[in-house]
Amino acid sequence: MELWASPRRNDQVIDSFIVVLGVVLVLLSTYGVESRKARDIDCFDYSAISCRSHSASLTDFGGVGDGNTSNTEAFKAAINHLSQFISDGGSLLYVPAGIWLTGSFNLTSHFTLYLDKDAVLLASQFESEWPLIEPLPSYGRGRDAVGGRYISLIFGTNLTDVIITGDNGTIDGQGDSWWQKFRNGELNYTRPYLIEIMYSDDVQISNLTLVNSPSWNVHPVYSRNVVVQGLTILAPVTSPNTDGINPDSCTNTKIEDCYIVSGDDCVAIKSGWDEYGIAFGMPTKQLVIRGLTCISPTSAVIALGSEMSGGIEDVRAEDILAINSESGVRIKTAAGRGGYVKDIYVQGMTMKTMKWVFWMTGNYGDHPDNNYDPNALPVIKNINYRDMIAENVTMAARLEGIAGDPFTEICISNVTIGLSKKPQKLQWNCTDVAGISSDVTPTPCALLPDQGPEKTACNFPEEGLPIDDVKVQICSSSRKKL
Repeated sequence: MELWASPRRNDQVIDSFIVVLGVVLVLLSTYGVESRKARDIDCFDYSAISCRSHSASLTDFGGVGDGNTSNTEAFKAAINHLSQFISDGGSLLYVPAGIWLTGSFNLTSHFTLYLDKDAVLLASQFESEWPLIEPLPSYGRGRDAVGGRYISLIFGTNLTDVIITGDNGTIDGQGDSWWQKFRNGELNYTRPYLIEIMYSDDVQISNLTLVNSPSWNVHPVYSRNVVVQGLTILAPVTSPNTDGINPDSCTNTKIEDCYIVSGDDCVAIKSGWDEYGIAFGMPTKQLVIRGLTCISPTSAVIALGSEMSGGIEDVRAEDILAINSESGVRIKTAAGRGGYVKDIYVQGMTMKTMKWVFWMTGNYGDHPDNNYDPNALPVIKNINYRDMIAENVTMAARLEGIAGDPFTEICISNVTIGLSKKPQKLQWNCTDVAGISSDVTPTPCALLPDQGPEKTACNFPEEGLPIDDVKVQICSSSRKKL
C-alpha cells in the first residue's frame, strides 16, 4: 500500500519541533528584556500582498516600549494620522523593539501594521481599555454571555487592503485573568480576541507569534480574500476556547504554514449560530488549509462547526501534522443548526497520538437561546479523506449522524491507523452515516463498505482556488521622521 509522505514527516522533525517549542515558550516568558529595548530601524524589507508609500514609527506618536506605559493613545494617534494616505499609496506603522502595553485599537484601509522581531504588543489587563461592541449578527449573542462583547485587541471593520505582519514579533494577550473570570462565571460580556477583521477585503495576517489570547486568536469574519500565513500561536493546552484561527463566513481564504498549540480547536471553520446564522446566510467557502502543525490534547486539529448555520463548502486541507490531539478532523453540528457542510477534501495528514482520527457529531447542542427551530436539520455530504497515516490512536472513528438526517457521501481511502497499547475494542462507531472506504486499516464499519482490492481514491480537486493566485511581494520601508 502506498502512503503519502513528506520530508517533514519523520520522528526527528517532530522531536525537534517539540524541543524548539519548549525553547520558544521559555523565551516568550522573559521576552529577552535586553534585546527588546526600544530601537527604531529606518529601512527594512518585508513580504506583503501590497507595498506602502508612507511609513512611520510608533515612537513618532509618543509610544514608549517599557512594558508599563500605556500606548493605546499612541496607536490611535498614529493610525489616525496615517489614514490620510489611504488614497496616496497607503501607509505602514512600524512597531520597534520593546514591550508595548496597549488596549484595543482599530486599523484603517490600505494600511500595514508591522512588528519588529523584538517587539511585543502586551495587552492591557484593564477592562476599561477594551470597549464593548455588539454581538455578531450571525450569532445573535456573545459566545460567553448574552449580549455584547469586548472588542478585539487589534480590530478592523469595512476595510480594504489591510496587513498585520512582522519579523515574527509577538502579540501577548495576557489571557490568564480572562480565563479565570470565565471559569469562575464572572464575565458579563464575551472575552476579546487578539485579532478580528470584519466585513473586509484583501486581508493578510502573517509572520507573527501570538500567545495567551483571552479567547480565539485570529478571527476573520464576513470577509473575502484573506491570507493567514506563517503564524506561531501558543496557549496553555488547558486554557479555555483559545482557538487558533477561526475563518467565519469568509470567502476565498488561505491558512498556510502555521504552528499552533491550543486549548481548543487549532482551526475552527464557522458561519453563524442556529436561527441567527440561517437568517444571516453567509457561508464559509473556498478555504485552503495547508502546512498546519497542531497540538491540542482536548480538541480538534480542524473543526467544522459547531456554528455552521450559514453553510461551509469547498474546503481543501493538505499537508497537516497533528501531535497529541483529541481528533484530526471533526464535524460538529446538531438539529437546529440548519445549514450544510459539503465538499470537504482532506489529504496528506499525519497524526501522532490521537484519541480519534475521524469524528462527526450530530448531537452537538449548545444553542444560543430557545428560539431555534429543532426541525432545521443540517446537510452533511461529500466528505473526502485520503492518504493519511496515524499512530498511537485510541479509536479510529466516531461517526454519529442525525436520525432521519444521515450524513452522506463520506469517502475514506488509503488510510493506515496504528493503535495505542490500550485501544478501544470498538474501533469504528457509526450511526446514521453512509459512504464508502478503500484501503483503510483497521477495517471501517459496515456503513462505509470497502470497495475491494481495486482502490477507489477519494476526491481531491486538481484545480486551485482564486486565493492561490494572490502572491506576496518583497516591499521596502524607508521611514521618514515626522
